[in-house]
Amino acid sequence: MTAGIRIAMWSGPRNISTAMMRSFGNRPDTYVSDEPFYAHYLAYTGKEHPGREEIIAHHESQWEKVAKDLAGPIPQGKAVWYQKHMSHHLMAHMDREWMVGLRHAFLIRSPREMLASLAQVLEEPQLVDTGLPQQVELYEWFEARTGERAPVIDARDVLEHPRHVLEQLCAAVGIEFCEDMLHWPAGPRDTDGIWAKYWYDAVERSTGFAPYKPSTARVPPRLKPLLRQCEPLYARLHERRLT
Repeated sequence: MTAGIRIAMWSGPRNISTAMMRSFGNRPDTYVSDEPFYAHYLAYTGKEHPGREEIIAHHESQWEKVAKDLAGPIPQGKAVWYQKHMSHHLMAHMDREWMVGLRHAFLIRSPREMLASLAQVLEEPQLVDTGLPQQVELYEWFEARTGERAPVIDARDVLEHPRHVLEQLCAAVGIEFCEDMLHWPAGPRDTDGIWAKYWYDAVERSTGFAPYKPSTARVPPRLKPLLRQCEPLYARLHERRLT
């Protein structure tokens, strides 16, 4: 493991993960990576996502190469490498030794709000698509491996109290809080995945964390059984969150 601080933030879909990447990306000492295993995930699972073939062609799809890079020198000579991960992109066949030297954190969101949003882009999402079982498994793997508890932050807490939560998160991963994390210039970034054109319109217009507003969307009746599966997984992480 090359010197420097690498932060692996494990999130699920329909969260504030891209805004969090913007926050860290605005630090002068930090390089960010946007879902580095996404191309492998698409190539391996065969899932149809917007821009699938373009993503696989443009980004590295061999997970071993990606993992080696993530543990290698930090680009641009930066001191911190913030890695935005979707937890369901780390699949069972992928070795985890590359992860040992990273500092892990977890970003969660109320499953009721997450599923109401996810149902708008996936007709029949399954539990595996929520990333929650993978987040819980990864959290427990890290704790068993190191004897430490990784920091967990909830999207609602971040939106309601961004400075407070970010100060706690920075302390937990061993870096100084930076005022630049609270605001950033609007627009795209060179570090955004090529899929940004399909998903990042709102983020590209943003200049900071938007105030929390309860979602008015409802979980469709057909997804109520899935919601019941998600709630205990979310609760296990929520009770460990930074407050």
